[in-house]
Amino acid sequence: MFQKVKKIMDPDEAINAVPLTPDLAKIKRERDEELRKIIDGRDDRKVIIIGPCSADNEDAVVDYAVRLAKLAEEVKDKFMLVPRIYTGKPRTKGEGYKGMIHSPDPHSNNTDIQSGILHLRHMHIRVIRESGLSGADEMLYPDNLDYVSDVLSYIAVGARSSENQQHRLVASGIDVPVGIKNPMNGSFPVAINSIYAAQIPNEFKFGGYQVKTEGNKYAHAVLRGSVDVYGNNIPNYHYEDIIRFREMYLKQGLANPAIIIDTNHSNSGKNPFEQTRIAKEIFVNMRDNADINGIVKGLLIESYILDGNQSVTGSEYGKSVTDACLGWEKSEALIKKLAEII
Repeated sequence: MFQKVKKIMDPDEAINAVPLTPDLAKIKRERDEELRKIIDGRDDRKVIIIGPCSADNEDAVVDYAVRLAKLAEEVKDKFMLVPRIYTGKPRTKGEGYKGMIHSPDPHSNNTDIQSGILHLRHMHIRVIRESGLSGADEMLYPDNLDYVSDVLSYIAVGARSSENQQHRLVASGIDVPVGIKNPMNGSFPVAINSIYAAQIPNEFKFGGYQVKTEGNKYAHAVLRGSVDVYGNNIPNYHYEDIIRFREMYLKQGLANPAIIIDTNHSNSGKNPFEQTRIAKEIFVNMRDNADINGIVKGLLIESYILDGNQSVTGSEYGKSVTDACLGWEKSEALIKKLAEII
């Protein structure tokens, strides 16, 4: 039985309350097109989607994005850098910090979804205004897409959601690149089927309407490793994994075959400091193998201002309140090193 706590404003009201100005919308549209060109191969640079596991603190997230923008200018000939600004967090056991969309304050037990929506819109827009970089967020709840679609250049579908019909259908109507993770069990066929479903036209119920979509030809794979029935992490970023996935991908005949590799999660065994080694291995493989270089379009890296993580009740500025992250200094050094390899 549901207890109605309060009615949430509709997306148009939220957009009007926290609007994206025309000049910032132009920046966002230009970055959307940059990303499309990388995914479909018109631009041979790589994309690096990088930022905290969860965007818990607006000031720290904007601080991080401003730092990232300075680095982006230095490596712009090799990379497009996209700040990871994830505002909704899936919880394995259903408890813990669920992201800014549930509460703008990770140190409070109060749930205020409407306030969270307005706060996260403000944060995304502030990132664009102060850094010139539009960001990436996870579509954890498809019903919430209309609240943020105008501010995002990249949208992710997580491992727990990639088999969900609604996520696949909604992804088919998005006009920016959508990265779909392989499911938790690591199934390559399921990941490919999810991409197929997102790339074809669909008709379904969404936002109170019967809607039609044209399909999203920029939907692509994110390899994040898997977890076996005993809870062991199994990576899927190695040379052989990419070659095998590429063969299955091409056999399906999907548009714009593309892979982003998540260097954390099950690929790193949730050890964020392994991301440096993993990223370098992937880039060496790209440098040495044209097939891998052609299909691997970049990386997803969990990074914040400080190394590691803290409890949700912690107060260290720029330190993750969910999964541990690679700190800024190590992240900056890694990106510069990758620019030398590729």
